[in-house]
Amino acid sequence: MQDLKARLINHLEKIVIERNPYYASAGHLFAREYIRSHFAGLGDVSVHEFEVNGNIHQNLILHIAASSSQKRSPVIIGAHYDTVAGCVGADDNGSGVAVLLELASYFSKNPLKYPLQLIAFDMEEYGLCGSAAYAQKLKQDQQKIRLMISLEMLGYCDRTPNSQHYPKGLDRFYPNTGDFIGLIGSIPTIPDLILLQHEMKSVLPCEWLPAGWRGLAIPDTRRSDHAPFWDAGYKALMVTDTANMRNPHYHKSSDCLETLDLEFLTSVCQGLIAGISQL
Repeated sequence: MQDLKARLINHLEKIVIERNPYYASAGHLFAREYIRSHFAGLGDVSVHEFEVNGNIHQNLILHIAASSSQKRSPVIIGAHYDTVAGCVGADDNGSGVAVLLELASYFSKNPLKYPLQLIAFDMEEYGLCGSAAYAQKLKQDQQKIRLMISLEMLGYCDRTPNSQHYPKGLDRFYPNTGDFIGLIGSIPTIPDLILLQHEMKSVLPCEWLPAGWRGLAIPDTRRSDHAPFWDAGYKALMVTDTANMRNPHYHKSSDCLETLDLEFLTSVCQGLIAGISQL
């Protein structure tokens, strides 16, 4: 566990810089190339380019072959690497990217029975643009997928009572202490939510929420890169520390490395490795 924690810290120390694509383009480029370099050391990397307001942006994709020759649809795991302006984005979403990179390292050596695509999405903060472009490409190509998993803010934990908040009504069903990781999925992903929770609960508290109607009944459940996959008709879920419903530094300059709970983040990564290995 200590080795994993050290590797996560190393990634965070590299990428927790201002990396807004317009207002911190040098940091944005550095983070993108850091991800590309890590991916390239593990396998086949492709670039999915998309256009927003006349500018070309890049999603980076590491392809890992299945352990079996049997033809299966891929599992996609994604995390966005852009930030809002004026923010180094340690939790949002440096934590997700760091875990994505460690999942890439692990599954390149321990492949699933499904092909795996690990994707660093750009332009999430500008309307989920990168994931929306990729989901539409898959749909146009009539590509099936086994499951999409979005890693969205994984490193903030508050163990004091009443530190966790919810959209109206959900507080009656979930804990008021922000010491758990959340799994939010569409109705068809319920078996996957149950499986992931079972595995992740061995290392940290974990709660899951099924979101019907593509999350439209609870709009806060749509605030990451899984939502375009829901809209395109794919099975998708989000792994999250619940963002501003727990983390007071959300979208602020104070979202820095010192605010993260690195033991919690390491446990999230361990739990995801265990859960995803069982898909």
